[in-house]
Amino acid sequence: MARKTAPPCIVWFRDDLRLSDHPALHFAASREAPIICVYVLDEHSAALRSPQWRPFGGATRWWLAQSLRALQADVAALGSVLLLRRGAAAQVIADLARETGADCVAWNDIAMAPHRAVSDDVVHALSDIDVASRISYGDLLTEPSTIRNKQGHGLRVFTPFWNRVRSGGDPPAPLPRPKRLHGPTGLTSDDLARWQLEPRHPDWAEGLRATWAPGETAAQTRLADFLDGDIFGYAIARDRPDRDRTSHLSPHLRFGEISPRQVWHAARFAADRNPGIAGDIEKFLSELGWREFCRHLLHDVPDIATRNLQPAFDAFPWRRDKDALRAWQRGRTGYPIVDAGMRQLWQTGTMHNRVRMVVASFLVKHLLLDWRDGEAWFWDTLVDADAGSNPANWQWVAGSGADAAPYFRIFNPILQGEKFDPDGDYVRRWVPELTHLPAKPIHKPWTATPIELASAGVRLGQTYPEPIVDHGQARQRALAAYAKIRG
Repeated sequence: MARKTAPPCIVWFRDDLRLSDHPALHFAASREAPIICVYVLDEHSAALRSPQWRPFGGATRWWLAQSLRALQADVAALGSVLLLRRGAAAQVIADLARETGADCVAWNDIAMAPHRAVSDDVVHALSDIDVASRISYGDLLTEPSTIRNKQGHGLRVFTPFWNRVRSGGDPPAPLPRPKRLHGPTGLTSDDLARWQLEPRHPDWAEGLRATWAPGETAAQTRLADFLDGDIFGYAIARDRPDRDRTSHLSPHLRFGEISPRQVWHAARFAADRNPGIAGDIEKFLSELGWREFCRHLLHDVPDIATRNLQPAFDAFPWRRDKDALRAWQRGRTGYPIVDAGMRQLWQTGTMHNRVRMVVASFLVKHLLLDWRDGEAWFWDTLVDADAGSNPANWQWVAGSGADAAPYFRIFNPILQGEKFDPDGDYVRRWVPELTHLPAKPIHKPWTATPIELASAGVRLGQTYPEPIVDHGQARQRALAAYAKIRG
């Protein structure tokens, strides 16, 4: 007598576009029943009408399309299909369960208020049709509920937060990738191209395609290459945009193509294998810890992208200057390190971390423009735009956030360029009109001699802009504005 096939289990992919260390997929595979993999592009759930929900920006939409193609190929290689469906997740998944006779749906939790609200809707919809829900955890190293102070609140200072995380020891070991995926055939799937996630007219993604290879395989390769190479001297070299010795893992983490646990354990293994890089590994892991800190902060403060965490900044006299904002966005401020960073962002969807701090400080302190204007631009143009890290980092620079840099810490873009791009290589790469300037004046071209400017083909105010604001005057203006809210 033929053995009766067990009902299938649906695995709902979200911000976890990978097959290894995927708790929900691991659970489904352990049942030895058919598995239906599905990704839902949800722009319609009632929970997403909350002001805390943020639709994908342009760059992250592009990345999502590439990542889904990579995941489709990976799922197909294991013998199954990744279904693509569009609509309110609760309705789409409940309909898919009815269509396939699935008796359970498994997914991984995302510790963000809108995502958990959508998850709750799915649970209720499945309960109504007697289908079980199985929610796993794996998006973070630790769940926000485990790091609390005596009053039950999350920690607002990074060092004690990270010490608490570290005191818990290593996170669980990553889960293995399934060897095979067996699922029913004949199910309909949306055509990814019809979702129109990628730009067409105009197609501004050429620089993104030249820079990035989204997907789980690329993420694993990038991590391995980093730990075999650029990790050596990382603690110091990470601040040098001209050397570009960072891991470039942030967009892969953003879309869950690799998990924090995988990064952690790979880094610890590298340190055990080569004790000489222990300090570099610790610094690298602390960057992973900062991502964790920002996501825990977002869990406690869902409106972090719009609300000052320091209420005093509600009275800050921000300026409204569309021309200045546009000059900053397009890398036309007249400060080469700022312009190089903004042009790198526009062309590649990323920016070196040190330069991110410089350009953010320039916007909120030199130009006195609201940090939310800068955060919104980064949200749309960064391939790693993360709902926790992006606003938390902007508030950190502005002085309005948790564990924030003091407002009176005003980066001098000239000195920052001279210190971290001493030969001007980073500026020359992204501001080609300054290519032939000598190193000494390249971060302050207005100080170059007429002969140096002529030899370099630079005409200030024509081929490259004059500074839109004087550093010294801007600094004094910023300090005066800050004094007003100090009382």
